[in-house]
Amino acid sequence: MPRLKDKYTGEVIKAMVEKFSYSNVMQVPRLEKVVINMGVGDAIQNSKALDSAVSDLAIITGQRPVITKAKRSIAAFKLRQGMRIGCKVTLRGNRMYEFVDKLFNIALPRVRDFRGVSPDSFDGRGNYSLGIKEQLIFPEIEYDKIEKIRGMDIIFVTTAKSDEEARVFLGLMGMPFKTVSGRQKAGIV
Repeated sequence: MPRLKDKYTGEVIKAMVEKFSYSNVMQVPRLEKVVINMGVGDAIQNSKALDSAVSDLAIITGQRPVITKAKRSIAAFKLRQGMRIGCKVTLRGNRMYEFVDKLFNIALPRVRDFRGVSPDSFDGRGNYSLGIKEQLIFPEIEYDKIEKIRGMDIIFVTTAKSDEEARVFLGLMGMPFKTVSGRQKAGIV
């Protein structure tokens, strides 16, 4: 059983029941899935760019990505409907917990000048979005073998009913949120 799943069943459920006083353990929010999306804009001119992005994403997640295609044509970008422009992976179960554990404890602390992730990136329904500027923060990626530095979007889909529930839940799971100082709260900085 993954370390983070063990933490969820052992510590997080008990802490969430205490904080929000749920009547049933099944009301406690849980992580439903994690979606990692990598848009490859230069795939329009260079089809090999998409192949390297797919291989990087497969190495990072341990699962084969699905190639995403353009939904409509945009003449300004020389984009036609149906062109291959990115890739994504949806993680569930044990693989999801292992990826999230690796992200929180290994990858995010490797970001230069990292002070925590923004606590404001919730969508209003308890889901959290996180953008990463480079795939080099993951230990599986070898610096010499990458062709281009690419970013990715990571979406955490939870069963939380509100953003406050999701913020507390993800904080207990180990997400390193930024702490807000008194000066920032007052609007001085």
